[in-house]
Amino acid sequence: MGLVSEVFDESKLNKLPGMSAIGHVRYSTAGASALKNVQPFVAGYRFGSVAVAHNGNLVNYNSLRASLEENGSIFNTCSDTEVVLHLIAISKARPFLQRIVNACEQLEGAYSMVFLTEDKLVAVRDPYGFRPLVMGRRKNGAVVFASETCALDLIEATYEREVNPSEVIVVDKDGISSLCLLPHRERKACIFEHIYFALPNSIVFGRSVYQSRYKFGQILAEEASVDCDVVIAVPDSGVVAALGYSARSGVPFQQGLIRSHYVGRTFIEPSQKIRDFGVKLKLAPVKGVLEGKRVVAVDDSIVRGTTSSKIVRLIKEAGATEVHMRIASPPIIGSCYYGVDTPDTEELISNRLSIEETRKFIGADSLAFLPLERLRKVLKEEASTFCDACFSGAYPVPPENHSASKQVKSTV
Repeated sequence: MGLVSEVFDESKLNKLPGMSAIGHVRYSTAGASALKNVQPFVAGYRFGSVAVAHNGNLVNYNSLRASLEENGSIFNTCSDTEVVLHLIAISKARPFLQRIVNACEQLEGAYSMVFLTEDKLVAVRDPYGFRPLVMGRRKNGAVVFASETCALDLIEATYEREVNPSEVIVVDKDGISSLCLLPHRERKACIFEHIYFALPNSIVFGRSVYQSRYKFGQILAEEASVDCDVVIAVPDSGVVAALGYSARSGVPFQQGLIRSHYVGRTFIEPSQKIRDFGVKLKLAPVKGVLEGKRVVAVDDSIVRGTTSSKIVRLIKEAGATEVHMRIASPPIIGSCYYGVDTPDTEELISNRLSIEETRKFIGADSLAFLPLERLRKVLKEEASTFCDACFSGAYPVPPENHSASKQVKSTV
């Protein structure tokens, strides 16, 4: 495992002579970060093989797996994606494509998936459209699917459209065809893609990620202005929001924290010890920017609060006289069950503490979040088509085994 450039060098790519391929950059939501859980998963069947790669999370994974195991299925991984292959295996539908469709119709939750068979490339998106999936085309006519439009730009492919919720797109020697799964639900695209996941140069769910984050920062400046000398970002996902905050407030933006791009995202690391060490490796303060200054630091979100407390300490140790944290999203009060690896609800600091209590915990001089109602106003008439369950507690698909430990605070 490692960076794509480390795993696939030119010599390895030259040994892959096929006409079609699928790939996956692992971000674990169900199952440990172990080699056995690395996708794509490949399985053999009577007439060949099938591979699958999945972005999302299946909320009925436990019940599906239990049912399959009771009927003799043997699992090799602890990833929710493996149930899809088992559902395909037990299906008696024909042609083989219908097995894929039948399997997907039994899934609940978030899934943007691609399948590769001997003669077909298949893209599928869940009825709610939780996670993004786009289609593009290269100059030679090759069809490409990706989670973000920026991936198409890298290979000089032209963006054509989203894979629609409930849609199955089939690419084979005869061209492109489209099928429909179960009837459409009300669309519920994940707003966290615009807050954190996607790169700023992507168009996600038909919206510019850059423009969304810039607007979030502007609103923060309107809602929670404070006397300060400099605006900085917690890189990288806080940068565009910080630029928006700076523009609206009139306070200059400077690069007060330098990020090492060889350290991963800290809130999704599997243990607190690794997260703590990761912050030190990941961020370095610029003393010349921070010393003697009243600093506004803009970040995309606060999850556990431990990373934010270390960032505040880093900035103050570099000589800042005040640190005011501004968060370009509402408080996260509930776990995500649709593909964001947030921890159990009791670990979420905003579910346990008030904003003032959180401020004291992280050691900031002030703390403010983007209000949920202002976030929804940015989305305008499309607000109802976005999932904001992690902020509101309103889950479009009730998570399986939603125990008392997963309960979240109600919001206004």
